[in-house]
Amino acid sequence: MTVKARATSMKAALIWLVMLICSITLALTLFLTNYLDYLRQNTQQQNQFSSLLNIIAVNAQSSLQHDNPEREEQRLKALNSIPMIKYVHIYQWDATENKLNFFASFNKADSAALPSQQHRVEHLTTLAVNDDLMEQSKAIMLNNNLLGYVYLRASRQELLSSQRQQTLINLLIAAMALILCFFLAFKLLKYFTKPINTLLALVHQVARSKDYSVRAPATELTDFNQLNRAFNTMMDRIENELHKREHAEQEIKQLNQNLEQTVTERTLALKTSNQELLNTLATLHKYQTQIVETEKMASLGQMVAGIAHEVNTPIGLGVTASTLMQDRIQDIERAFADKKLTANQLERFLADSKENLGIIYRNLERAAGLISSFKQVAVDQSNENQRRFNLKQLINEVLLSLRPHLKKTPHQLTVQCPDDLFIISKPGPINQILINLIMNSLIHAYEPTSQGHILISAEQRQNRCYLCYKDDGKGVPEHIRKRIFDPFVTTKRGEGGSGLGMHLVYNLVTQALNGNIYLDSQLGNGVTIDIDFPTSAQPLNK
Repeated sequence: MTVKARATSMKAALIWLVMLICSITLALTLFLTNYLDYLRQNTQQQNQFSSLLNIIAVNAQSSLQHDNPEREEQRLKALNSIPMIKYVHIYQWDATENKLNFFASFNKADSAALPSQQHRVEHLTTLAVNDDLMEQSKAIMLNNNLLGYVYLRASRQELLSSQRQQTLINLLIAAMALILCFFLAFKLLKYFTKPINTLLALVHQVARSKDYSVRAPATELTDFNQLNRAFNTMMDRIENELHKREHAEQEIKQLNQNLEQTVTERTLALKTSNQELLNTLATLHKYQTQIVETEKMASLGQMVAGIAHEVNTPIGLGVTASTLMQDRIQDIERAFADKKLTANQLERFLADSKENLGIIYRNLERAAGLISSFKQVAVDQSNENQRRFNLKQLINEVLLSLRPHLKKTPHQLTVQCPDDLFIISKPGPINQILINLIMNSLIHAYEPTSQGHILISAEQRQNRCYLCYKDDGKGVPEHIRKRIFDPFVTTKRGEGGSGLGMHLVYNLVTQALNGNIYLDSQLGNGVTIDIDFPTSAQPLNK
């Protein structure tokens, strides 16, 4: 997968995530707003209905008392100006026959006549609400005497029409908000992902062409600027060391040519030739130190390529989860458009969405952790100053940076270190020591098909840190063990071994950390390396 394709997929996943969150938020907000407005209007309509019922009952008292249905019919015609009222029936109580008789009524002009409701009015004293109708009856009393009942039926179409109109307005607002959100999210994500794409392109360019002269440009984002500065610092040092090594190789080549010519021309001047040879050896020793420094940066270069490959895995998982969630959204949209959406489908979609969002979040968090650990290791390796740090966390960060190498092998690696062990020392040399020891075991200690165990333990006693490194590999032959810390001593001559790894470890322990290192090994019984160095008991002043 190319850098461009990977960045586009990640951008699409984040846009879909933002759009999903905004959609859910808008849906909940608009639903709640619409629901509360419906409750308010419904309550208002019911209150208006009750008020009209009471007014009609009060007005009907005099007509019932004087038995004048014509006047009540004329009075009820005034209700034609109220759109919600459809039917009004007034029934008169006949005390002699103990029954209700029809007295007067009102029907909406565009409505058919309503059958008599006198058999229901005594039981309909509370408001009854159907889908589009409201109805209720009320006893008409005068001086505690029952005169009759008034029955009122009203339409709820005005409320339902208002709700439909409000729903359409809310949907229009939601659509406009989502379009605006998509546009802003696309612009912001393009703004945020551009520095990542640029840096990934530079890393791949360096890995392919070995061109260490490239530099990451400055960005407007502070966090990315720190990462770019660390990358540029690393490139500066690698380029400088490569130039020094190239210059040293050219000088060595020239010196060798001069030496041959000098031996030929000055056979009789042995004393002078010996002096020139001593000078040459001194020059070689000088460039040996430079080569050792180059070895440090070479391991960091390998780590850059490894961490770039490692970050691909969580990003790929996040893209897969987002693509799956996109397919589920399309299925739900089709079902909704076809009016076939069921509660089970929606419930399953919500469950799948939560699961996929969890996968995306965990993998993005894992990618961020990988980049953070790599940045800390890179800063530590380029920093020779003392600071207070957690030793176990430092060891775990080194193992994380070496994961691309470790996961290719079946070996088991165990760390025994207290979780709360904080020391004040130089983390950069400790980083480099652990990287070289682990890589030395992976290259020299085991056969390709064997499975081994590496143990790293640490403790602090009396302001000194004791670090023990063990492997159960092939061990070191005696003739190599005596010279293990000398430069250019290796059992893999011509197979990729430079012979500078253990020499670099020795220099870092004795010079950078001002400590001691001891190696114990028997052929076939692995290697034990004990390192101790001083640490400060008090925190450094900031």
